[in-house]
Amino acid sequence: MTERLSSQDHVIDWILEHVGRDLRVAMPLGLGKPVELINALVERAAKDPSIRLHIFTALTLERPKPSSDMEERFLGPALDRLFGKYPEIEYARLMREDKLPDNIRVTEFFLQAANWLKVPAMQHSYVSANYTHALDVLLSHQPNVVLHLLAGIEDRQSLSCNTDITADLIKLRAEGKADFKLIAQVHPDLPFMAGTGEIHPNECAVVLDTTPAHDLFSVVKRPVGLPEHAIGLHVSRLIRDGGTLQIGIGEIGDAVAHALILRERETIAPIWTDCPFPRSEKFAQTGRFETGLYGVTEMLVDGLLALFENGIIKREVHGAAIHAGFFLDSRAFYERLNALPESERARIAMMPVSFTNALYGDEPAKRAARRDARFVNAAMMVTLLGAAVSDGTEDGQVVSGVGGQFNFVEQAFALEDGHAIITLSATRESKGKVQSNIIYSYGHMTIPRHMRDIVVTEYGIADLRGKSDAATIAALLEIADSRFQSDLEREAKKAGKLPDDYRLPEAARNNTPDALEAWLSPHRQDKLADYPFGTDFTDIEQYLIPALAELRSASAHRSALFKLVLAGMKGKPAAREKEALERMDLVAPKGFKTRLTALALKGALRKGEQG
Repeated sequence: MTERLSSQDHVIDWILEHVGRDLRVAMPLGLGKPVELINALVERAAKDPSIRLHIFTALTLERPKPSSDMEERFLGPALDRLFGKYPEIEYARLMREDKLPDNIRVTEFFLQAANWLKVPAMQHSYVSANYTHALDVLLSHQPNVVLHLLAGIEDRQSLSCNTDITADLIKLRAEGKADFKLIAQVHPDLPFMAGTGEIHPNECAVVLDTTPAHDLFSVVKRPVGLPEHAIGLHVSRLIRDGGTLQIGIGEIGDAVAHALILRERETIAPIWTDCPFPRSEKFAQTGRFETGLYGVTEMLVDGLLALFENGIIKREVHGAAIHAGFFLDSRAFYERLNALPESERARIAMMPVSFTNALYGDEPAKRAARRDARFVNAAMMVTLLGAAVSDGTEDGQVVSGVGGQFNFVEQAFALEDGHAIITLSATRESKGKVQSNIIYSYGHMTIPRHMRDIVVTEYGIADLRGKSDAATIAALLEIADSRFQSDLEREAKKAGKLPDDYRLPEAARNNTPDALEAWLSPHRQDKLADYPFGTDFTDIEQYLIPALAELRSASAHRSALFKLVLAGMKGKPAAREKEALERMDLVAPKGFKTRLTALALKGALRKGEQG
């Protein structure tokens, strides 16, 4: 029978008495961590060297810590509103400060993107594993404790946001293939997901019988820019009615979902009339969704929920329109899930990733269900030979992790009429310099070139599956930014991978931000909003964000920053300049440096308004 204990200390005492002092603790990725419990356990182990604590998890969530005066002015007053009142995770703090005691180890297989670059403790202990293989890695550590945040309704309990690995762990324990104590805490805001996610109360050895004193972690929506909207529009042409869809979190995932909603509402056609970039008629799906889509995804994201709410994801498989492995999003997302009628919420079935990310197990049924599958995932870079770089840097630093991306690419090749769609903006800005995200080669890859399929940038679609190396290079050059096409072409020819007589088609020589702006800016107001699914940023914060991005970019070059300061000293004030300065507490700046900061912000606001 489950024991219900009234404090974290009582739970830790129970664990030490019933499990011992050699603790191999598994926790779910992302949202499902009972933060108060793991912090109490880490604090106890840090004080008592006789406790050996090994934590196996992924995606440790952290609120951002402002790294500059400007970031502090913008984020500081809004952190609780944007990210929720979410506590710092103790083992993360110790790792960042290089103070993790010798008796505590932490192993993660997926990291919050870019959060752990150049942090030796995490970079040393990271384990590279596909999401579907993480269970095997975990079992090799023989976990004896599983800590989990649950949802509850009366005497019912649900794994809620994290069936991903935990559901299989519980099954394996019932089969005698694993042996652990499940220790849980119920959070009242977690949506109750029935089906596979619902567990018998007696599965838990102990439940901490107090309400968590923290909010659920909330992911802040970032503005969807014109490049992301363009990518979403192109991807929408690849999605067949009656097919299967997986998309990820972030601006591109939001853009894809939004474009599909425009397509369903029959308001997308006018956008295509003046598109300046070539479009293959092979990918020309623009009609409504009569049959509807079926969603199978490791991560249930806001975009998928919006497609479900809009009746686009509606094709059911075993009574569910969506099968998903975990979720993590904004507080508005959790509230919308909670608000769904129970019968509708039941059509979103949380499953282990062994189901969503692989064809193994009941393979004929999965193949029949996952027809015309389109798996849409983002990359950081793509090489001209078609390899995707999504999780790490050339020198081995882990940005995030492989996660399920490789799983879905593998599925796409295994399924009839399946496709893996890799999306990326054609360029990025680094230290004030624009760089191409399509490159000739790179010393690290996530998806190898022999699994190249479809790549989408804001400038179009490159169909790479089954193409020769030269044809692959040519296709990617046609969707690269025109500022980099000549150098990339020259490099490919120098390497002997592109014929000397190759010439870039004239139609592909206008891949520029200006051409993109001319195409999509007329649709910005009524069809291509910055936040198609809402935001927690206030109106004035939304107004400030482009100016802050401009200021951050200019900070890499003294001359650019000086121009902003000059613009802030003269010229016509921006329409909402005073309100913006009040929000940033810069109406009456004190000190020379702060006055310069205020002037530079004024200049960025004025430049943005003129643009």
